[in-house]
Amino acid sequence: MPSEVRESLQEDYSQVQAMLDKLEQGHIHIAVFGRVSVGKSALVNALLGEARFATSPLHGETRTVQQGHWSEFRDGNVILLDTPGINEVAGEEREMLARQVAGRADLVLFVVDGDLTAVERQTLHGLGSQGRPMLLVLNKTDRYSADEREALRAALLAHSEGLIMPDSLVFVAAQPAEQWVVRVDESGKETETRRQPPPDVAELKALLWQVLERDGKSLAALNASLFAGELSDEVAGRVLSARRTLGDRVIRTWCIAKGVAVALNPVPVADLVAAAVVDVGMVVHLSRVYGFPLTRSEAGELVRTIGAQMLLLMGTIWAVHFVASALKLGTGGLSALVTGGAQGAVAYYSTFVVGRAAERYLANGKSWGDAGAKLAVREILDSLDRGSILEQARADIRARLGRV
Repeated sequence: MPSEVRESLQEDYSQVQAMLDKLEQGHIHIAVFGRVSVGKSALVNALLGEARFATSPLHGETRTVQQGHWSEFRDGNVILLDTPGINEVAGEEREMLARQVAGRADLVLFVVDGDLTAVERQTLHGLGSQGRPMLLVLNKTDRYSADEREALRAALLAHSEGLIMPDSLVFVAAQPAEQWVVRVDESGKETETRRQPPPDVAELKALLWQVLERDGKSLAALNASLFAGELSDEVAGRVLSARRTLGDRVIRTWCIAKGVAVALNPVPVADLVAAAVVDVGMVVHLSRVYGFPLTRSEAGELVRTIGAQMLLLMGTIWAVHFVASALKLGTGGLSALVTGGAQGAVAYYSTFVVGRAAERYLANGKSWGDAGAKLAVREILDSLDRGSILEQARADIRARLGRV
C-alpha cells in the first residue's frame, strides 16, 4: 500500500479498533439523527431520564457528537449518540459528521417534527440505501390534534415507503410544551401557574427494548459487516487513486522518452522497433505500480494485444507513422527535422494510449473484463482529446530537446 495512503487511513484504522472494542464489549450504538431543531437532544435526555445534553430553540446547539449510556437496558451497554443537525446554514462539517456517525451506528432513530421535507426524504433514502436499520420518530406530537396525527402518520408512511415498516414509525413528545394550569381555591380565587409535562416516550422505549432483545446481536453484526465493506471499498478507492496518480507520472515520463527517441532517430524503421521496446518497459513499470508485476515477455504480449487493436482502430495514424519513417530513409535523413517532430508526437500519443489501456487491464486485476481488449481500447480512444495530447507531446518534446 502506498505510504501516503497508509497515512491517510490512520483515522480509519482507529475506527476499526473502536469497532472491534465495541463488539468485544457487546455495546449497541443508537444514533439519534435528523434536521436541526427537531428535538434530538431532548429525545436523548428523555430516554436517559436526565437532562444530560443542552437543548435550545436556537439552531445548532449540538455541535459535536455526544453520547450517554442507557442504564435502563443491558447495564448501560446501549449507548445513545446525539448528533449535530443536518441542513444547517454553514454547518456542512457538522452535517457530514452526523452522517458518518449515523453510518457507523447499529440502529438509527431518524427524528422529524412533521411531514418529511425534501432534504429529509433525500437523507432518509441515502441511509436506507446503505442498509442501515432505522426507526422513524415523529417528535413534538403534543402540538397536533388527533386528526392531524393520523394525517401525519399516513403521509410519513407514504413518503418513507420501502424504507420504514409501518411498525417502525413511533410518535413521541420528548419535551412537551409548557402548560398553563389554573387552580381555584375554596374562596373561588384563581391562580395561574406553568408546569412542564413529563416526556412521552413510553412507546419508543417499548419498541427499542423489543428490537434490542430480539435483534441486538444481529444489529451489531450487520453494522460491523457494513462498516467493513464500506471501509474496504474506501481503502481500495484510495489505493487505486494513488496508483493512478503515480501511473500518470510513469506514462508521461515514458511518452516523453519515446517521443524524443523517435524524433531524434535518423534511421528509418529502427525507431519503430525502439518504440516497441519503450512500450514494453513502460508496461513493466506500470505493472509494478499496480501490484501485478509482469515479465518482459508478458508485457510484450500485452503491448502486442493493445497494438493490434490500435492498428484496427487507428490505421491512419499508424500509416503516418510508417510514412514518416520511410521519408527519413528516402531523403537520407534531410527531412528528419520536418518529419521527426511529427513522428515523435505520434509516438508520444501511441504510447499514451498503450499506457492507458495497460492501466485499465492492470486495475481490473489483469483482465479486460467481459467486453474484451477491442472495446477497452475503443473507449479509451473515444475519451481522449487527440489534439490536446498531440500539442502537449510537441511541447514536451521541444522542452526536452532544448535540454539535450
